[in-house]
Amino acid sequence: MKLYLVQHGEAKEKADDPDRRLTEQGRHDVGRVAGFAGRAGVEVHEIRHSGKRRAEETAALLAKHLVPAPRGGRPASPAPNDDVRTVAELLKRETRPLRFVGHQPFLERLAGLLVAGDPDRAVVRFQRGGLVCLERDPQT
Repeated sequence: MKLYLVQHGEAKEKADDPDRRLTEQGRHDVGRVAGFAGRAGVEVHEIRHSGKRRAEETAALLAKHLVPAPRGGRPASPAPNDDVRTVAELLKRETRPLRFVGHQPFLERLAGLLVAGDPDRAVVRFQRGGLVCLERDPQT
């Protein structure tokens, strides 16, 4: 199973936009990453996101570049500081490629848990709009 972790694109400050929509730069950056993923033939069954506006917009931009188009971006619900173990347990049951759009420090902690068994161990440094692919051995 392949898991693509994506940090949402750059978002507006809360004082300027309470919904924290993506900035023009954020849309541009996510569009570039999405285009690359599409050209590279990345396929996912589903895109999930945190439910926050900036993650939802990032997920929608990513979906535009994937063929075949994945199922809709149903929210996965984790907030930036939620416990990653809950999501890690849910991922154990997944067998098809999945893309998850979320926030820091959640994504970094999830990657640490999945790769090193320790959410406090940094194994990946995320950037806004960046994408990381983790692949689970089907035998484990």
